[in-house]
Amino acid sequence: MNKRTLLILVLVILNIGLDQFSKFQVRERVVPGSRTEIIGKQLQLMNVENSGAFLSMGSDSNPTVKLIFLLIVPVIVLGIVLYYVITDKTLDKKSIIGFSCIAGGGIANVYDRLLYGSVTDFLYMDFGGVFKTGVFNIADMSVTSGMILLLMSSFIKRPSKKKIN
Repeated sequence: MNKRTLLILVLVILNIGLDQFSKFQVRERVVPGSRTEIIGKQLQLMNVENSGAFLSMGSDSNPTVKLIFLLIVPVIVLGIVLYYVITDKTLDKKSIIGFSCIAGGGIANVYDRLLYGSVTDFLYMDFGGVFKTGVFNIADMSVTSGMILLLMSSFIKRPSKKKIN
């Protein structure tokens, strides 16, 4: 296994591991439905089971729709992302890290859905009503960070290779 592939696998596994460890701690130590202020009202710890997607979208959908859109489609997409990041040797380091974070976070949330039927969310941020988040978890942060890295990578100009005549 080459260094590049090892980096990808380590990043994916690290993202899954951090997410699953944090969710295990929350399930064991935080009362469901409770709110604990970590940094005032700006950062709060909760224990919420999300049976839907991002921000609970689709949580009221019928079981067949949930199976298709919250399990089958994500597994296919994550498989394609992993295949792409491992096989495309032209990706820059930011893109490799970004795709690896997206894959790791996505796999961690799919694992929860398979094992528990829902995803444990536990962090909430509120900066004076100007900026509020939904309740989220480490996997969500991984996916978001990965997307930000991909956007940064796509906007950073790569040096053009000039042809010498």
